[in-house]
Amino acid sequence: MNSSRQFTRRRFLATAGPALAAPFILPGCAVGGRDRLQPSDRITLGFIGTGTQGKALLRAFLPRPDVQVLAVCDVDANRRVHAQNLVAQLAPAAAASRCAAYNDFRDLLARSDIDGVVIATPDHWHALIAIAAAKAGKDIYCEKPMNHTIREGRAMVDAVRAHDRMLQVGSMQRSMSQFRAAAELIRNGLLGKVDRVEIALTGSAKGLPAVPCDLPAEKPEPGLDWDLWLGPAPRHPYNSILSPRGLHKGYPQWRHYREYGGGGIADWGAHHLDIVHWAFDFDASGPVEVLPAPEPEAVSGVRVRYATGLEVTHIPDGNGITFHGAAGKIFVSREKFQVWLEGKLKAKDVDAGPRLLKEALPANAVRLYRSSNHLTDWLNSMRTRRLPLCDVETGHRSATACNLMNLAYYHHERIQWNPETEEFAGGAGNPAWLTREYRAPWRLG
Repeated sequence: MNSSRQFTRRRFLATAGPALAAPFILPGCAVGGRDRLQPSDRITLGFIGTGTQGKALLRAFLPRPDVQVLAVCDVDANRRVHAQNLVAQLAPAAAASRCAAYNDFRDLLARSDIDGVVIATPDHWHALIAIAAAKAGKDIYCEKPMNHTIREGRAMVDAVRAHDRMLQVGSMQRSMSQFRAAAELIRNGLLGKVDRVEIALTGSAKGLPAVPCDLPAEKPEPGLDWDLWLGPAPRHPYNSILSPRGLHKGYPQWRHYREYGGGGIADWGAHHLDIVHWAFDFDASGPVEVLPAPEPEAVSGVRVRYATGLEVTHIPDGNGITFHGAAGKIFVSREKFQVWLEGKLKAKDVDAGPRLLKEALPANAVRLYRSSNHLTDWLNSMRTRRLPLCDVETGHRSATACNLMNLAYYHHERIQWNPETEEFAGGAGNPAWLTREYRAPWRLG
């Protein structure tokens, strides 16, 4: 692991803001997990949000002999009991009987025997839960997009730094070999100067910007704490599109609605823009300008510009990233890895990345952080106290680019942005767009 990623309190407190005021009070005495883990220690985890994604993460962690799941939490009784039963079925026998189930995440965070938490709630909850977890001394795995607003992202960075926590964002494409290969080839100049990138975001939210929630009221789902599901979001009647009834399959469509998510721009954009940032070394920076789509009602066409001259355009079809350079182009997705040089296709299968890296790059080439398993990488960071592959600052910067794209769609304005101060520049934009109203008693800080 690169020694430049070594975690030190002095390094981070030199740049972090003051500790945030508590957005709410944790019950009991939350003294947090262990400050240091020994190599032989089994890491204890709690899971907050056990829907489709949370359940998938739970299944991935449970077989690991170095992990013990002590608690699950969900506002839906069906989901949390099912998750508790999964632990009983899949965990080693000695560990399975110790898993508790909670409705309120604050009760889980109050436990001093939990080292880390996995957050897989709807996006509008990420920041408040993660900040509370950091203050409770827990390391954090938080699903992408890391935050719902730009101000939330900076608050998360400050809290994680102030409390010396390890936060891994679930942008797991960084742990897939084809995306690392694409980023390394770009870093090492295989394509020459790259000034144009296209990202296609067709996925669970169909690549679209989110819309205001106008869903009609339905009969409440028994066993669902709807008020806690909403949390800091505006009060709205229950609708099963937001939180499906029973043990559902697939990904709920709350992400289509601005109150809870950022549409396909935040959903898949958090993956693909994250790789763009990695390829061009923008993990501590970001765009300087965002240009709206040609037509006010368009759902593609927004362009994001960086100080280097790079321009990233959201295109309507497909799902992946295309890097256009002076000497060729690279297309990368979860299913494909294609490289064209001088008009000829040089690689076309998803496993071609390592081979091409070996053939095309010298021994002294720039190499990027290597991870083959995103979850293992987080657990390693918990033990070593070195930053994980997709650290909180990295996740914040990727989410910021998504948020700025969404603002260009929502308001159809050209946006100038200062990534140093994280403020609008040149008289563009409204500072109110950087945050949101929080329903009492919830607050960011």
